[in-house]
Amino acid sequence: MRVRLKLYAMLSDYLPPEAQSTNTLELEEAEEITVASLIERYRLPGKWVQIVLINGVFVPPEERARRRLKEGDVLAIWPPIAGG
Repeated sequence: MRVRLKLYAMLSDYLPPEAQSTNTLELEEAEEITVASLIERYRLPGKWVQIVLINGVFVPPEERARRRLKEGDVLAIWPPIAGG
């Protein structure tokens, strides 16, 4: 199945070089892939994985290990955001 991974701010450094300019990576994944599996595969530091959305809907930390992605899903991940 095809899914899209989008990493923002400093997390985009964890994408392959060819995907860093767009912060997006198209993936072909097995049906059973979870949010946590993709976070682990790309070795994203847990302290930087703050906001996780699937198709614009927030996925709380306690659901990420069991939340499976579906065909066409867009997984977007942001680090902590500070404002002033």
